[in-house]
Amino acid sequence: MSFLEWIEERPGAAELRAASYRLLALKRGAACVDVACGAGHAVAELTRKGLKVTGVDVDPDAIEAARERAPGAMFHVAHSDDLPLEDASMDGYRALRLFHLLDDPRPTIAEAHRVLRAGGRIVVGGQDYGFFLIDSSDQDLTDVIRLGLESRTVSPRAARTLRDVLLDHRFHDVEVAVHNEVVTDYKLMAPQLKSAAEAAVAKALITQEDAAGWLSEQAGRGRRDRFLAAIPTLLVSATA
Repeated sequence: MSFLEWIEERPGAAELRAASYRLLALKRGAACVDVACGAGHAVAELTRKGLKVTGVDVDPDAIEAARERAPGAMFHVAHSDDLPLEDASMDGYRALRLFHLLDDPRPTIAEAHRVLRAGGRIVVGGQDYGFFLIDSSDQDLTDVIRLGLESRTVSPRAARTLRDVLLDHRFHDVEVAVHNEVVTDYKLMAPQLKSAAEAAVAKALITQEDAAGWLSEQAGRGRRDRFLAAIPTLLVSATA
């Protein structure tokens, strides 16, 4: 299974997508674009709800997988700040799992405002790595390792800025909701924990010995059913 497939099929992902659809609040027949659509899970689900959906992603392989999942939808390989869509052509705009990858969210939000009709709905958001919680007997070390995880992405705390950015780009009725995913299955998180610890070592935040001890503790928690992580995702909705 590819990473794009895994991220949308892990526990809690379907509930997060459903929460974003409720915030879009679109009626059957409405036109909606899903930006950074990945392997097309949301595009397929929104199409089944009777929407006219366009999926956009910068990755051609993702678009190929999305076309197979949602053959009735329209797809484009394009960047989020340069959409191949007409002005005021969409009733809805959705973009999750995107903003942590961008140096600056403003061009993307400006483009969203361009393609939305007056009164159209936007839902954007993503994980804010600054809120990522992992239980540990050494919480100070865990917080430093979390900084290692943040270092692996371009804008790890971008989600918390989206309310401001939407207001600055003439959106109104901006609301923020938090969707929490609680993970108690260590195996689901093990690759990310290893990546975070390795990044913290690479950044000279901790020693290799620190990383090995912490990873051993987390694996032990997993064996004893004592693993706990909480992953909040911010969903920011507004009207154009």
